[in-house]
Amino acid sequence: MIHSILDTDLYKFTTSYAYIKLFPYAMGTFSFTDRDDTIYTEFFLAKLKNAIEHLSQIVLTPEELEYMSVHCRFLPRVYWEWLSSFHFQPEKIKVQLDENSHLHLEITDYLYKATLYEVPLLAIISEIKNESLQRIVNMDLVIQKLTQKIELSNANRLSFSEFGTRRRFSFEVQEKVINYLKGHAHYCTGTSNCYFAMKYNIKPMGTHPHEWFMFHGAQFGYKHANYMALENWVNVYDGDLGTALADTYTTDAFLNNLSRKQAKLFDGVRCDSGDEFDFTNRLIERYQEFGIDPTTKTIIFSNALDFNKALEIQKYCAGRIRCAFGIGTNLTNDTGFKPLNIVMKLTRCKMNTHQKWHECIKLSDDEGKHLGSITEVQACLHDLQLTN
Repeated sequence: MIHSILDTDLYKFTTSYAYIKLFPYAMGTFSFTDRDDTIYTEFFLAKLKNAIEHLSQIVLTPEELEYMSVHCRFLPRVYWEWLSSFHFQPEKIKVQLDENSHLHLEITDYLYKATLYEVPLLAIISEIKNESLQRIVNMDLVIQKLTQKIELSNANRLSFSEFGTRRRFSFEVQEKVINYLKGHAHYCTGTSNCYFAMKYNIKPMGTHPHEWFMFHGAQFGYKHANYMALENWVNVYDGDLGTALADTYTTDAFLNNLSRKQAKLFDGVRCDSGDEFDFTNRLIERYQEFGIDPTTKTIIFSNALDFNKALEIQKYCAGRIRCAFGIGTNLTNDTGFKPLNIVMKLTRCKMNTHQKWHECIKLSDDEGKHLGSITEVQACLHDLQLTN
């Protein structure tokens, strides 16, 4: 299921290195959430525990180290040399079913290590769930639907990246999809999956996740979390990986916090929730307030998109601002079976082992997607209102 330590998203490595450089003693817990309250079985749990044990055998190979050192110039070789000594530790993963057969899973460690567990665990859970339900994919049908999507992309010069590792149907399905993209998709700019980027000689894609902003909110307060998170990202990467994530504490808070310097320095912004058309209008207005030409900037849209929706958005942005798309589940789990609606998020953190834990929360521009206790979410909303 997980064949390589590189079988994950690039931003997991970039975030890991950012923790090492700025917050090497910080600790955190990532917790699993199934938004559909799916019922899991003891058979599933046994297979999951077995797959988790297998993770401990995966290491970065010398070939992989050389590839990543060459193709990710923004991460120093010393990071990959450290990663070559890293092992997943199954004993740090707590996993169980509750009395309602809902899955509970969490991992606690230093953040530069804990962040590396998220994507592999989600991919494993998705694949085992499909196996336990004895779902068999008709790959001819998957490729037939994929052909139509790529024809639409090619005909309309629709630029997209494959972002589907965490909720893929299986490793095999994702590989067959990427193999097809490599041979047929003229406007596929890359994949977030480093293993497949290496195997198929395509560009690894990614910048930073919600957890980076959630960490800053928990440690430094919500009013200035977005600003501090972006400033610290620049302190680490000096202008590389320049797509800012907008919705950790709602787009309202992001746009209020965005400085002119940041607006000029970052290449663009990622829209991961809410109404894409409203987001486009508001971001363009903000750039114009700063005296920045919006057509020099790019929005990366990544909110559960399909290709038809992406084409609508592209037409809306035309001549106003650049756009590109990160498409995940619609590529790697469009199999005719309902995909799991699962996430793993940073739920608590502390700056070092001697400090107390702070709850981490995530707001969203989509209703029903706030993560965290009601008390802390309300405190955050109150805090953010003071900045308006």
